[in-house]
Amino acid sequence: MKRIGILSSHNGSGFDTILEACENKILDAQVVLVISNNSNAKVLEKASKKDIPNFVINTKKYPNENLDEKITNLMLEFKIDYIFLSGYMKKIEKNLLEKFPNKIINSHPALLPKFGGNGMYGRFVHEAVIKAKEKESGCTIHFVNENYDEGEYLLQKSISLLQDEKVETLEEKIKELEKVAVVEAFLKLTI
Repeated sequence: MKRIGILSSHNGSGFDTILEACENKILDAQVVLVISNNSNAKVLEKASKKDIPNFVINTKKYPNENLDEKITNLMLEFKIDYIFLSGYMKKIEKNLLEKFPNKIINSHPALLPKFGGNGMYGRFVHEAVIKAKEKESGCTIHFVNENYDEGEYLLQKSISLLQDEKVETLEEKIKELEKVAVVEAFLKLTI
């Protein structure tokens, strides 16, 4: 059984998706660790309710420490096989990338390479897609490397946009699509 660590900054909808797939035996895996940079993140509450160890690692709590090293050490201590970024708003740094090559996975709410990079997350992506008058959008599940949204793709799923698509409706559609794509991507990794 593979061991999954989650990095999340807010609600952790990807955490919910992976946890449900593990609990329903769709994935032969378990979520064993949650780390957030936000002490108010709802994902921490969710993890606590499921008795999953969870930690807050940020500069407020550890002002003089190397946070990348701290996160990496926890991932190693918990013997993590794969790390999933569930709305994690910090750039992944060198230490973690070196210790977990092709083991850190992200879901991006667009069809990369379009609408990726620094500052392109959540609602900003959907606004850009609509402004560009794209006929389709989707999500990309990819490995994480040293650059935002440039790692090797595991899979992409697409949907057609309505002629009068709104940011809110597109966002909801992509969230639903991501739920399916995340599980498929982990299954592809033979979990």
